[in-house]
Amino acid sequence: MWRVKLEADAQAFAELMQRWRQPIHNLCARMVGDLHRAEDLAQAAFVRLYSARLTWQPEAKFSTFLWRVALNLCHDELRKSKRLGELSLDALEQYEPGALSGPVDEPGPDVQLEQRELADEVRQALLKLAPHYREVVVLRHYERLKFFEIGEVLGIAEGTAKSRMFEALNQLTRLLKHLDDREEKKPWNPKNQPRELLAL
Repeated sequence: MWRVKLEADAQAFAELMQRWRQPIHNLCARMVGDLHRAEDLAQAAFVRLYSARLTWQPEAKFSTFLWRVALNLCHDELRKSKRLGELSLDALEQYEPGALSGPVDEPGPDVQLEQRELADEVRQALLKLAPHYREVVVLRHYERLKFFEIGEVLGIAEGTAKSRMFEALNQLTRLLKHLDDREEKKPWNPKNQPRELLAL
């Protein structure tokens, strides 16, 4: 980011975009629940990043700054969607971020269908969480940030990030309680999700 700031280096900015495009797009998709809007939001995040390059100060890690920019855009979009009363889950049916690395042998069609249905239910439950809970789950579970990093991104204490995660998981457990019957009476828990759900 220093080269982008000091020299307006287009190649350095292109490298930043290449490195962060997919993680930012995934974050936005999980926050707003719409792939098309997520693409727009990811592009807007990079536009804001480039516009703010001259005033950027390395007070925190670059990634913290970029996550925050993207989350702010997502919150703005969610407020706008709430006012308009819209939220689309249709686009997420085809969502596969490409980060999933599974075995070469694919499960049978019946298993794939069940996994897609389960993934869709988890996505819908995630979208029912309030944004301040959803962002903690997305950053921790899907983006694999540590709690202190989540605190830096969100501008909250590490303990607050942990308590929001705890409450989010409690809410998800209530929302997904009906899935207990499906998995041989095994209670739903983020730790025992099938690997395919990590692609959400």
